[in-house]
Amino acid sequence: MLINILAAGAAATEGSNPYGFWEALEQGGVIAWATFAILVIMSIGSFYILFTKLFEQQKVINQGKRMRTTFWKSNSLREGAAKLEKNSAYRQIVDDGIAAQEQHKKLTDPVEAHDWLHGSLARSEASINSSLGGGLAFLATVGATSPFVGLFGTVIGIYRALIKIGAAGQASIDAVAGPVGEALIMTALGLAVAVPAVLSYNWLQRRNKAIAEDLSAFSTDVLGFLASEGAVRPAVGGATTTTTTTTKPAPVAAKPVTTTAGQTGGVQTPRT
Repeated sequence: MLINILAAGAAATEGSNPYGFWEALEQGGVIAWATFAILVIMSIGSFYILFTKLFEQQKVINQGKRMRTTFWKSNSLREGAAKLEKNSAYRQIVDDGIAAQEQHKKLTDPVEAHDWLHGSLARSEASINSSLGGGLAFLATVGATSPFVGLFGTVIGIYRALIKIGAAGQASIDAVAGPVGEALIMTALGLAVAVPAVLSYNWLQRRNKAIAEDLSAFSTDVLGFLASEGAVRPAVGGATTTTTTTTKPAPVAAKPVTTTAGQTGGVQTPRT
């Protein structure tokens, strides 16, 4: 019985509240619903880009960890590339470097090998960084424009409140509570969409910068390996065992002793 009474009271309270969220949107009409729909689309798109980019970035970071433990232990770049994943960002740099080295041999116009290889590797880095940066412009746009979209709903709500005041001839709470509530809701929605978008953009940009630094360092190592024909390569991470060969000094020959007879004899034995 008590549960039925509480449920009936709650239903009555919900039905008698004309200033709720959905009620405010219904009072706002098409403009309020359109503004709300735009903000929802912006929010969904922002979170979608956030999670997909985090997954993509983490994949490249894991590829870098595996590369540092296996790649430079190989005898050649082709052998090292075979140990990397097929669609790895690091393998793309290696493959582009090998292709650039082969293409340089076919050039009829003399071009410095270092410049040609450096340009090819830089172009490969730019392609990877551009792929990692895809979608971040949407986050920046949402962070910059969603407060103004919410402000548009706010302006419309205030405008409707003023119209009701003018029609009623007096500023009563009943007349302006709905439009003002709608205006405040739109302002809050605009901020709720903008803040996560801005934070996500800055965080993803920082991670992209760290990945770009690792790719640049790896590209420089590959360039040194190609330019030196394998003589220059980075030190492999981890503990290395250094074998030191110690050469024992040759034994010193005993000094010959001259006997009283003027002959060279062996080592003189002291008399007892």
